[in-house]
Amino acid sequence: MALKNRLYTTSLVLSALWLAACSPASQNTATNDTTAQPPIAEQRPYVVESPQGNRQDPYYWLRDDSRTDADVLAYLEAENTYYDAYRADYTELTDTLESEIIGRIKQDDTSVPYQKGDYLYSVKYEAGKEYPIYVRADQEGTEQVVLDVNKLAEGQSYMNVGNLAVSPNQQLMAYMVDNTGRRQYELRIRDLTTGEDNAQTLTGLSASIAWAKDNETLFVIENDPQTLLSTRVMKYRIGEPADTAELVYEEKDNTFYMWVNNTTDGEYIQINLDQTVSTEVHVLDADEPDGKFQVLAPRERDFQYSADHLDGRWIIRTDLDAPNFQVMQVAHEEIGDKTKWQPLVEHRDDVFIQDFAVFSNYLAINERSDGLRRIRIVPWDAPDEAKFIASDEEAYVTVFERNVQQDTDTLRYTYSSLTTPSTVYAYDMSTGEQELLKQNEVPNFDASLYETARTWATAEDGTKIPVSLLYKKGFKQDGSAPLYQYAYGSYGSSSDPYFRSTIFSLVDRGFVYAIAHIRGGQEMGRQWYEDGKLLKKINTFTDYIDVTKHLVAEKYAHPDKVFGMGGSAGGLLMGAVANMAPEHYRGLMAHVPFVDVVTTMLDESIPLTTNEFDEWGNPKNQPYYDYMLSYSPYDQVKKQDYPAILVTTGLHDSQVQYFEPAKWVAKLRTHKTDANPLMFKTNMSAGHGGSSGRFARMKEIAEEYAFILNLLQERN
Repeated sequence: MALKNRLYTTSLVLSALWLAACSPASQNTATNDTTAQPPIAEQRPYVVESPQGNRQDPYYWLRDDSRTDADVLAYLEAENTYYDAYRADYTELTDTLESEIIGRIKQDDTSVPYQKGDYLYSVKYEAGKEYPIYVRADQEGTEQVVLDVNKLAEGQSYMNVGNLAVSPNQQLMAYMVDNTGRRQYELRIRDLTTGEDNAQTLTGLSASIAWAKDNETLFVIENDPQTLLSTRVMKYRIGEPADTAELVYEEKDNTFYMWVNNTTDGEYIQINLDQTVSTEVHVLDADEPDGKFQVLAPRERDFQYSADHLDGRWIIRTDLDAPNFQVMQVAHEEIGDKTKWQPLVEHRDDVFIQDFAVFSNYLAINERSDGLRRIRIVPWDAPDEAKFIASDEEAYVTVFERNVQQDTDTLRYTYSSLTTPSTVYAYDMSTGEQELLKQNEVPNFDASLYETARTWATAEDGTKIPVSLLYKKGFKQDGSAPLYQYAYGSYGSSSDPYFRSTIFSLVDRGFVYAIAHIRGGQEMGRQWYEDGKLLKKINTFTDYIDVTKHLVAEKYAHPDKVFGMGGSAGGLLMGAVANMAPEHYRGLMAHVPFVDVVTTMLDESIPLTTNEFDEWGNPKNQPYYDYMLSYSPYDQVKKQDYPAILVTTGLHDSQVQYFEPAKWVAKLRTHKTDANPLMFKTNMSAGHGGSSGRFARMKEIAEEYAFILNLLQERN
């Protein structure tokens, strides 16, 4: 263990006093302008050791891997009670927002069906129900419910179906169930001819599934029970006892993520191993489940690729001699040696290749250029005649829909923008014609009432940062509007300008909604990511602050009405911004925030730590220790005024453990020199994604917006 408890002591007297002060029963439930007092967590001596030096962490005791410690649970419940007391003053506002937000959901809805074999598969929602219903229809149009998640959720406080996969003969369905939010799944097998589930099952799995063609062999991944890392690929024959599952691959390098899947054509099973800077793909003929996996290309540092199979060859997206990625191919008989790979679509400095889909006659590429995500169609027999799917909007997103057939000239894709709900098209790659299949119906929404724009902020080092904006038509750029600014900025994950129906509850009240496309994502190509990680991570935070300054200077926003939001690694962003530039924000919303960077990255028993050394650095080594310490929100909390802050977490979060935000809030309470509200809510029955039901999630968003609007009302 990287962390050792050297000075842990327990005072029964102090503990009793603390529990009396923080227990829910003792909390004054008065509203936020009376006598409710925030919980003050006890400080208990603890030393976090590392090769680069030791640090005191008086709130380390809030870590409880079992999530059953009475003191810890009492503190979390006390914070929840304090938050409930604070927000009691604006309950009516919260209810109004919840009603508005849910009012933009078409409660009875069905996805665009897709063809697989003899059936059309789709997902339905029914009015008043929280969860999806998976259905299929045969050639006569007779509909069959294959899985009703609402029934699975009965009696459960949380329910998530992480994945489902129908067998090649379409008689069986494998699906993964998580009823805690911890993302540790149980495999279930359903006979689609009877609707009954097999009595035998496996537990402690990741969500990925791959079928062999024999319709009785599954490949799944077993997770390490402590780190939750996906480490072991298991071959399981349906109906057999769980202990008969056979180990077919074990990953020894704990810096890799792993998942399994079938190629689009169903001919191969893939084991995909992925690290921040390297990948490796193993493949197995789906006709030979007892055969041996082959490696497409051995792993190397700073070498990444992904692959799909088409007509005896592998189509490969790779950064081999191509920082923004290129597309290559290799015959199956020549796999194992990347020197055999042949170029198909060459690298360009101004285009980042994000994804691809293969068809018999065409290659479809989802790429980024000028910060936008668009689709290029490349004919196999005439690559110089590539063409783009056009858009009339200034800021938009196009992404692939589910394309399960290769022998077709029709590509399905989804188009979205800040004012355009998700819209599914069928695009004829041979003629360029397209058919509208479905646009998500959004009740109580009129796109003509809103406008979008793009602006560019100048970072402190001169870099131009793109910003997507949404506001109500008639907006006056006079510096009076409130601003809601979102960003993420990590892992190369780009914050695209998708349609978000919830945000109109703020925009309709005069807010400008801004998405800051800061470094750490890949909006502007791979280098955009490289310039926002490891020893350049601070660019992510300063970019966000510089976007705020730009929007205020350009009079998109009033300087005293700026609100920021980020979740997970975006919560790290909020924590860093709170320490670095609190004066620029009226309020910050940090959801499931990764804020205890150094302590977490020192502890390899915590899920995700070892996978992410190439994202943040390994603090056991210099210069990473000092650099990470310089921005870690928990470590950099100091005596100063902070903006109002709302922090949320889930007790069962497997991505960012609940104790990170708990410790951060506890430390902020003893250091902040202002009277601004600091609120902390723990969902006691959820994980990283919050509540599992669609309406329950909307209630959480309504609570966030009410927190913001109440602050704005107080300031006005």
